[in-house]
Parts: sequence; structure tokens; C-alpha cells
Amino acid sequence: VVTFETGTVSTIQLRQWSCVPREPLIKTVKLKLPDWLVYQPDGIIPDYILLSCFLRATVRHSGSDETRGPSGSQDVAHLQPKPFFSRPVKQHQLSLSWSKQMLQLTQRFLQKRCPVEQETIHLLSTIYASTGEIFGITKTLDPYSNELLEHHRIKAIAFPWCELSLWIFVTRHCKEKLCGVFHHIDSHNNYATPALFLGQSGQLHIQISGFSEESSAFLSTFTVPLNKWCQLSLALQKIIVFIFFFFYSLSHDVIFDDTEGYFVIGGGKFIQGVEGYFGPVVYYRVFYSDMNCFLSMFFFFIHMLCFPQAWLLALLAAQRDNRLALLHLGHLHQQGLHGFPKDPDLAYAYYANIAKQTTLDRQNPSPQQTFVEAIYLNDDETLNIQTNKDHHIFQWLKLQARRGAAEAEQALARMLFWGQQGLSPNIQEAVKHYERGAVQLEDPVSMYDYGIVLLLGQGVEKDVPKAVTFLKKAVEKEFVPAMNALAWYYEQYEKDYQQAVQLWEKADSLGSPDAPLNLGVLHSQGLYPGKPADQYVAYKYYLKSAERAHLRGAVSLADVWATGIPGYVARRPSDAVLWVKWTAEHNGYLGRILRNALDSYLKSDMFMALLYYMMAAESGYAPAQFNVAYLCEQNSAGFLDRHYATNYMWRYYNLTIQSQNPDTYGKMGDLLYEGLDGRQKDYFSAAQMYSKAALSNNPQGWYNLGLLVEEDYRLPLSILSELGLSDLYHADTNLLLSTMYQRCRDSDNTDSYLPCSLALFHIFLQSFEGCHIASVIKVC
Repeated sequence: VVTFETGTVSTIQLRQWSCVPREPLIKTVKLKLPDWLVYQPDGIIPDYILLSCFLRATVRHSGSDETRGPSGSQDVAHLQPKPFFSRPVKQHQLSLSWSKQMLQLTQRFLQKRCPVEQETIHLLSTIYASTGEIFGITKTLDPYSNELLEHHRIKAIAFPWCELSLWIFVTRHCKEKLCGVFHHIDSHNNYATPALFLGQSGQLHIQISGFSEESSAFLSTFTVPLNKWCQLSLALQKIIVFIFFFFYSLSHDVIFDDTEGYFVIGGGKFIQGVEGYFGPVVYYRVFYSDMNCFLSMFFFFIHMLCFPQAWLLALLAAQRDNRLALLHLGHLHQQGLHGFPKDPDLAYAYYANIAKQTTLDRQNPSPQQTFVEAIYLNDDETLNIQTNKDHHIFQWLKLQARRGAAEAEQALARMLFWGQQGLSPNIQEAVKHYERGAVQLEDPVSMYDYGIVLLLGQGVEKDVPKAVTFLKKAVEKEFVPAMNALAWYYEQYEKDYQQAVQLWEKADSLGSPDAPLNLGVLHSQGLYPGKPADQYVAYKYYLKSAERAHLRGAVSLADVWATGIPGYVARRPSDAVLWVKWTAEHNGYLGRILRNALDSYLKSDMFMALLYYMMAAESGYAPAQFNVAYLCEQNSAGFLDRHYATNYMWRYYNLTIQSQNPDTYGKMGDLLYEGLDGRQKDYFSAAQMYSKAALSNNPQGWYNLGLLVEEDYRLPLSILSELGLSDLYHADTNLLLSTMYQRCRDSDNTDSYLPCSLALFHIFLQSFEGCHIASVIKVC
């Protein structure tokens, strides 16, 4: 069953046979698919554009009619046709007609192109703000898909003839001996050709590798200027290296395999990056005239002047490690918004920076940080438990704590330490609650928390022996986080890895998220007693820790996926971005912005609430995007112009559905269905949104799809196929509606049971009425 771009649906019968009841039999069937589905289009095979294609196998009783619905058993398998030029060419046994030969001379045929090969590769096509830390842009290259080109590339490994062009703006020379500009890491984690570093003097340090571990290193005869854009051009020609109009002759051949390992722009795992900015970075697999490169970059910077000033300010702030600016730029390049390139490697560089800082910020709490709470403004239950020191909820908790309720003591301490549920952080006061719960109530949770603040000196004078005493008491009560903390003490302070491993393995077996991370670090560094370093074993522990929602575990897992482990773990940059983004969105500085927004909303200051939420929304934080859209939709007291409010509502609801786990498909479907503010109604897009909501276990999706069908809108086969209802495409409307409303009724959401049941009952009444009328007519 094939859906074409024209909207038509074609059903092609491939095989049919009859069978009789007998023992189960496996039959292998060879299908003859149409040429236009298998081969490249040519003068005989037509050029069709397919939207969807699936294979349907049906077992029916003898004499049954396909148009009356399935009467036996059915299964569906989706087919993924290869792109046109990836399909084989059919050797026809007949000649082209004269009309076909004339048709091949038309513009439609002459415009066809071969697949694009990676010859001129834009490793970076915008500007990257480098903070001078270990965060950079990781890139890998693929072999040519064309066999001839790949053959020549392999031959050129020992005879390179290529060029790299890189723009850089250095704001400060290196604090360390060397800083990363551009380097190549091979599959054994060694530096390979080429490696460019910046020295403290401003000179470039260049390393080139050869055969038999031969390598050369030399300094440039020029210095890279400060606070000026500078283009660096590096060309390799067998034994000659050209760098910025100077050439260096080597005593050995250059070895360069551009598909082995990975490349890094800026800082990486083994070296800090340059402080400043990187402009476009282009790699030419075949030596290229630098004049064309220079002109193309010149035009880029002219185009850059037209970019939004907000982006330029974000670059300045990100280069100074501003958390929200890093989040904003990461979001821009993850989604490819506002005309900026979608680049997961660049997004990862920004997100990894703030993600690793988030894990450090949590160890150094401050009044400028607040715990990130995903609060939606339409969630009245959560809004009602927001409190302050004069609120009755807080006063009631204090009363319960004085009466000896350990849970109240824990809640007060947590709220004050992190600044939760509307309270401002007050670490010193939180420590008092930790101490009271640990000493007076002998509560294991409080013992653990009090031991941690003593161990780190947070809000109290550091006292390691006293901290260990309380941690051991909590361990005696089988409190799992205390096991992990005590193991960390044995590792860090006493270097007793055997004792640490015993505690971590026990904590791991009890579900601790911290324990697998620490076990992974030991395996990675070769510190696990009796076992050599093993990056793959470490990776499996990181994965377990991340899946248990541990921030540092997520960062460690993302580090592996950003570069991969040769022979074990493939590089997965898009997945790596999701983990570091998730960690970054727990940053306390983002939490402070969200708290300011919520406080303004609770004080009915809608404009300031909107302003703060927009700051967080433009950083890609989905709950803030929802709250901006919600405020614009409500627009109480008309604090925004109606036209602006409608546009913002559309924009931010649309952004929420691009988040990792969106729950606003139904809302976006309503907007598309209603076509507000002069917009044309779009039933097809609305149906797509409702189907996504249905597949996300949102009963509203099933209900609204049913309403569309009741309004005589015929759902496309592609949507029914996604929902697993392709067999109902030709079915009676009431059968389709009853199936949808049944799924709506049977969902886990209890609030949907009544409306979906009523809708289903209405369809049953319609069916009964139709049958009754039909029977009366038949009798008459």
C-alpha cells in the first residue's frame, strides 16, 4: 500500500494463494515488487515520490471481501525504500522509444545530480565562543561512498594533499603551556596529524605524525594577534607543511587518515582550549586555492553583520561562562533556530560546558542559585504548596519538626538548603535542621545530610572525623546514599580502594545512582583493585548511573558518546547532546530565573513573570516555554497587545513540542484546528499533532481525532498507519470512531474515562439507529 506525493493511494496485490486447515507450515514467499519501487528511475522506470509504503499480509475466510473489513488475521510491515540514487540500475531488455529519448533532453532530466560527497567539509559554519576550558567541538568524517573516490583517499593516506582553513579571534594568550586550536585524536587516544596548539608567547605549535611513530613538531615564525580575526591556513603536501604563507619541509613522510579517530576544534579531553572565538573552519580533502576560501569567509563576516544583536551579545556572555548564554546558544544549534545551522557537535560543546559546571555549582551552593523546579502555571496543586517563611505551610512544618517529626525536619532542611517551594536558600539555617535531625532524632537521612555538609564544609566548619562518624551511623541503618558517601571518603582520603569498592558495589546492588558512576571512574582510571583500566566497562557503569537520573553519570555517559570507544561504542553526538542538555537544565542559576518568574506570577506581576520566563524559554527550557505561551494565552488584564500575545502563544507552544518529552501536542493541535487570529485552519497538521498526542498516551489525542472524523474529515492513511489502524482505512466510520474512543476510555488517565465513555456510547447509539433504520427499510 503506497501513498504518493500527489495524495493518491495505490494498493498493489503482490501474491495470493489458498490454503486448507492442516499442521502449521512456514512458507517463504518471493515477492515481485514494482520496478519503480526497486530500481533507479530512468527513461522506462517512472520517477515517483513516495510519502509512505507498507506491506500488508492478510488471512481471510473464503469468499470474504477486503472492503468489508478484516475477517481473519492481519499484519503490517513498514517498508523504507532506498533513495533513488542508492537503488540498483535495471538492465532493460528493450530499447527506449523516440519520445523517451527526447524527454531525457529536457531540463527535468538534466538537473539530476549524483549524491554529494564529503570533499569540502564545513566543520564549523558559524562562530563558537570558547571559554578556554576543556570544552570544544568534536567532529568525525566518513569515508567516500563512491568506490573510486574512496580508493584514491586510502592511497593518499601516505601522500596527503589537503588543506584546512580556520578563523580565530584570541582574547588572551594561554595560561597553560599550550592551548588547543585544532587537533586530531586517533583511535588509541594519541595525537595524530595535524595538531595545532597556541603557546603562551602567541606562537603556533604544530605537530605532524609519520610512519613508525615518527613525528615532527615546530613553532610558527609568527605570533597570532590578540583581539583580531585571523585566518590560519594549513596545507599538507607529502613532506611539506604550509602554514600561513610559510612552508616547512619535514624529514619524513606525513601520515594522515581523516576517517580515523576524531577532530577537535578548541579544547578537548586532554587539553584546554583557546580563550576567544572560532569562526568558520573548512577542511578540503583535496588541496584547494586559498583565495576562494578567503573570499567565502569574507562574505561570511559581511553576512554576520546582519545577524541579530542578541546573538552577538550571547556570544560575548558565553565566552565569559555565563550559564544562560551557554544554554541559549546550545539550544539555538541543537534545534537550528532563527536561521542558525543545526549542529549537534556545536550544541554539545556549549551544553557540556554548563553541564559540568552544574555538577560543580551543586557542590558550592550560593544565594544566586535556586533548585530547578519544573512548575507549570496551569498546575494549581503545585502552585498551592508554594510557601515562604511567613506562610502557614512553613510554620506547620516547623511545629511538626519541634514535635520530633523527622520527615518535617528533612523537608525544612531540604527547602532551606536548596531554596525549594518558594523559599530562598539559607544554608546556615538548613544545617541547624540537619544537625537536630541527626543528633536528637537519630534520623539516618539527617545523619547523611549532616555528614555531607561537615565533610565539605558547607554552611559549617569542615570536620572530616565528625562527618565520618555520622556517615557510619547512617550506614549502620542501611541508608544507601550514606554507603556511597562513606566509600567516597575511603577513596579520596584514605586511598582504600578495596573498602570503597565493597561499599559502592553494595550500594549499586541497592539502586544507588552515585555508586555505578564511581565504579565506572575506577575502571576508567585503572584503580579498580586487581583489574586493568577498561573504558568499555566504565561506559556500562556510566550508562547505569545516567539511567538512574544522576547528573554526573549523565555527563560521563555523554562524554563517551561524544567521541565513542573504537571497536565498542559508536559515536552518538545527538544522544550525547540530550544527556548534557538534561544536566545543564538543573543549573541553579537557571533555577533563580525560574524562581523570580514564579514569584512575580504569584504577586500578579504578569509582565515581569513573562520577562523572566522568556529568558528561560529562550534557553530551551520547555516548562518555561509552556508558561510563556500560557501567559500569552490567558493575557489577563490585557498586559500584552492581542496580536503579539497570539504570535508568542503560537511560537512557544510550537517550541514545546520540539522538547525531548513533549506533552503539548494536543494543545498545538487545537491551535492548528482553530486557526486563530486570521490563520487558516489546518486539519492535516492538527491530525498529526493529535496522533502524536495519542501515541504519547495522552487520551486527548484519541478524543480529538475522533472529533475530526465526526466532522467528516478523512484521516490520511499515513496517520492511521502510525496509530496502528491502517486496516480501518476503508472501514465503516463508526468502527473507526468506536476504536478511537475505546482507546481514549481505556487509557491510564482517569479524568478521560467519563467524556470518552460518553463519546463511545454516542457512537453505539448511532450504529444502533443506523441498523434499525436499515432493517425497517428492508422489511418495507
